[in-house]
Amino acid sequence: MYKLYQIPVALIAVDYDKFVQLSWSTPDCKRCEVKGALPKLAIAGVILGSFLILFSIFTLYHFYTYDKVEKEHQAKIEKFLEDYRNFRPTRYSYADVKRITNQFAEKLGEGAYGTVFKGKLSNEIYVAVKILKTSTGNGEEFINEVGTMAKIHHVNVVRLVGFCVDGFRRAVVYEFLPNDSLDKFISSTTAKNLIHNWDKLQDIIAFGVAKGIEYLHQGCDQQILHFDIKPHNVLLNQNFNPKISDFGLAKLCSKDQSAVSMTTARGTMGYIAPEVFSRNFGNVSAKADVYSFGILLLEIVGGKKNVDVAIENTNQVYFPEWIYNLLEQKEDIRIFVEDDGDAKIAKKLPIVGLWCIQWHPMDRHLIKNVVQMLEEEEDKLTMPPNSFASAGLIKTRENMATKRLNN
Repeated sequence: MYKLYQIPVALIAVDYDKFVQLSWSTPDCKRCEVKGALPKLAIAGVILGSFLILFSIFTLYHFYTYDKVEKEHQAKIEKFLEDYRNFRPTRYSYADVKRITNQFAEKLGEGAYGTVFKGKLSNEIYVAVKILKTSTGNGEEFINEVGTMAKIHHVNVVRLVGFCVDGFRRAVVYEFLPNDSLDKFISSTTAKNLIHNWDKLQDIIAFGVAKGIEYLHQGCDQQILHFDIKPHNVLLNQNFNPKISDFGLAKLCSKDQSAVSMTTARGTMGYIAPEVFSRNFGNVSAKADVYSFGILLLEIVGGKKNVDVAIENTNQVYFPEWIYNLLEQKEDIRIFVEDDGDAKIAKKLPIVGLWCIQWHPMDRHLIKNVVQMLEEEEDKLTMPPNSFASAGLIKTRENMATKRLNN
């Protein structure tokens, strides 16, 4: 059994005066939360601040580079617009033409259809200005030249800058080429020394002119037949790269057109294909330009001008035939450039030229094949047939020579 013990009441008496009175209050947890969050906010602030600094740097760099690139693009566009403004065909007044040429102060040359003067545009770009003769033609030369050249953009073709039609005055403005024409290099001993090697003759001049003709025949929307390919109409830039000029006699036709109709002969005596004189040789086509190019090649090689050969005696050897005989006899053909250049090139150029001047157009190559021949090695080319042996052709040759002397 459990016993109950009685505890004296006096022993459990409490002295309330010796104890501090305690009281309870509602806990303020937010203060602690704030104290605990401060380090986290500081870290987040540092991260955010760093991000904002990096973002600001990136943004400033982006805008700086974007602005720089945009300025470069804008400068390129402005340059293009300036070039376009100066090189697209522009119509000038006759007063403009006089200002550009400084009152026709510097004459560059004169041809059958006009006189050429040196001019300068306001932005220091030099041009050549051809003042067309009003006494010749019915305006067809002007229409041909401007209408044709405006469609052409090729490294080996002269670029048209503008034109003038002011009353009865007409002019054509095109890019200026500082080294004059190929004609000067063929006829001048001093000038020909500037073209010092056969590689340059082949790779720059012969190949460049051929590529220019190929572009006219196949590279445009319509086939352009020049009908006046000759050294005088091949201009040379500062690097002696050739550019075909003077499209006053040009004729446009479709690319698949194998023959063109002509009422009168076009071209310069000595460079005109036989079929242009007489349809007995065949139809007039793009191969008429091939013939003219062949004569040009032979003149480069022979160092003499075909049209300057005097035919006082009809028994005198025809210039291309003279070249042919040199090759047949395996004579050294290096006449125009008197150096130790590549004899293979010196032999290849006249072979290509002789293929180009075959009397019948059906025996000539297209200009694209001529370009391929110029790229071939000399030992892969064969001599063309001797088309000068026919008595009938010799008679025609003599008639052509007589016509040349009378014009």
